[in-house]
Amino acid sequence: MFFALAIISRDGGAYAAAPQVRTQAPGFYRMMLGRFEITALLDGTHPFPVHEVMTRNESVSSGERKAVRLAETHPGKAEALLAASDLPAPVEGSINAFLVNTGQKLILIDSGAGSLYGACCGHLVENLGAAGYKPEQIDEIYLTHLHADHVGGMAPQGTPAFPNAIVRVNQKDLDYWLNAKNENEAPKFLRPMFEGDRASLKPYSEAGRLKSFSEGLELSPGIRAIPTPGHTPGHTSYEVSSEGKTLLVWGDLVHVAPIQFPDPAITVTYDSDPMSAEAERTEIFAQAARTGTWIAAAHIAFPGIGHVRSVDGQFEWLPANYTTVLNPAHD
Repeated sequence: MFFALAIISRDGGAYAAAPQVRTQAPGFYRMMLGRFEITALLDGTHPFPVHEVMTRNESVSSGERKAVRLAETHPGKAEALLAASDLPAPVEGSINAFLVNTGQKLILIDSGAGSLYGACCGHLVENLGAAGYKPEQIDEIYLTHLHADHVGGMAPQGTPAFPNAIVRVNQKDLDYWLNAKNENEAPKFLRPMFEGDRASLKPYSEAGRLKSFSEGLELSPGIRAIPTPGHTPGHTSYEVSSEGKTLLVWGDLVHVAPIQFPDPAITVTYDSDPMSAEAERTEIFAQAARTGTWIAAAHIAFPGIGHVRSVDGQFEWLPANYTTVLNPAHD
């Protein structure tokens, strides 16, 4: 038998009548990677429309493979995989960015959606402040690709949020997303991305602070650009290394972890090349499981930091264990 207890004050009032707060904790999480400080920053969460955007690479009558809607070819599969993780559809998706303090530079990897996704998001700068940093302290911004939820936080309402930062982008993504011909030929749902890219990059370009790079380049000591194309033509992951420890900031290799880890062939309509996206995802999963590399993911539940493991031929996500002790040996 259970009894409900209330604490009664001396004047007869119940202390339990305090109003509910109904706000979340500040969205930052910190870890050390060798001598580098890594801070995950939450821009916001939003309902991810699994049924509308998730596809799967399937063999068709011609023998070729193409991306087809998951809900049509495998009805109920998305719901079953989500239910196995006690999640509903649509699932609430995180938009994460990552701050790397090397001791010499302060580097932000991705910038969140800013004002491009509405009221759900655009909280990166306030969470940056909660984490102890100011926007003007950011030296460089490395973008994984030029989709709205990665570039939108750069210049909300046309004003640069990080006035002293140099912005680095893979040349292949710049060539694609800043090309008017590509915009005209793109599916209708992708066209707002082109406009958002132009607005977000313009103030940095005009200030001479937008600099492209080629694939495989070391952009800063300990941080190397790794080409992982498929989601976009120039989609890039960033390998961060310090004192023998490695973290791969992998951008959009995964959108819905409970669905795509069990089945890497599941893609999204936003993928420019679904076959390449699947290939990159499968290769990185296998490599990360084999090497034990830390992963920082843009769209896995905040903070999006963890490891990949392989069990009985299937991949699984292992979230980081929360700790208040960052790295006492280096303090």
